[in-house]
Amino acid sequence: MILDIPDVLSPDQLTKARSILEAAAWVDGKTTAGHQAVHAKDNLQLPVDSPAALEVGDMILRALSANPLFTSAALPLHILPPMFNRYSGGQQFGTHVDGSVRVIPGTGHRIRTDLSCTLFFAGPDEYDGGELIIEDTYGAKSVKLPAGHMVLYPSTSLHHVKPVTRGARLCSFFWLQSMIREDSRRSILFDMDIAIQRLAAEQPTHASVVQLTGVYHNLLRQWAEM
Repeated sequence: MILDIPDVLSPDQLTKARSILEAAAWVDGKTTAGHQAVHAKDNLQLPVDSPAALEVGDMILRALSANPLFTSAALPLHILPPMFNRYSGGQQFGTHVDGSVRVIPGTGHRIRTDLSCTLFFAGPDEYDGGELIIEDTYGAKSVKLPAGHMVLYPSTSLHHVKPVTRGARLCSFFWLQSMIREDSRRSILFDMDIAIQRLAAEQPTHASVVQLTGVYHNLLRQWAEM
C-alpha cells in the first residue's frame, strides 16, 4: 500500500521548520549511505545528531502522533528519528531498496523497517524533477507532494529519486516498524478501519458498528507483534 498523508505539518510549522533547516550545516549524503546506496546516492543530508535535525524531527513525530490517518495506516510500534536530505543541481538517488534493519542512533536498539516515510518541505513549483518513483506490483508510482504532505510506502519497494534540475528538493525521510509485519494485513486493517469510521459517521447507532469494531480488534489481536 502506498498512501499520501496530507497536511502532516501546518503552515506555521512548515515556516518554522524550513527556517531551521535552511540555516543548518549540510554534509555529503554518502557519509550515511550503506554498501548498496553509496554507489547510487548523490545528495546532501543533515547529521543525525544535528540540533536542526533533532528539533524538526521532534516536531514531525509529535505531529504524527496526533494524525489518525497515519496511525490507522501504519499501526506504528517503533519509529526511527526523522532524517533530512536536500537535492539540487542535478543530484539524484538511483534505484535501491531500503535496509531491512536499522539501529536507533545512540541506543543500539534495532528495528525492522516495515514502512518508509518521505515528508516534503518544498512545494512542487519550487523545483523541477526530484520525483520519488516507487515500484510496486501495479507498476511505478511517481510522487511529488505539496509541502507538509507525506507519502507512506512499504520498505520492500524498489524506489529512486529523479534528478533535480532546478531549485532544491527538501525532505525528511525515516522508517518505522509496524505492529503488523505484513503489508497485505496492514492494508486489510486499514480498509476495515476506514469503513468502520465511515459507517459510524453515517449511522452511529447501527449494530454493525460495534460488531465490525470487534472483528477489527480481534484481527489486530491475532496479527500484532509487540
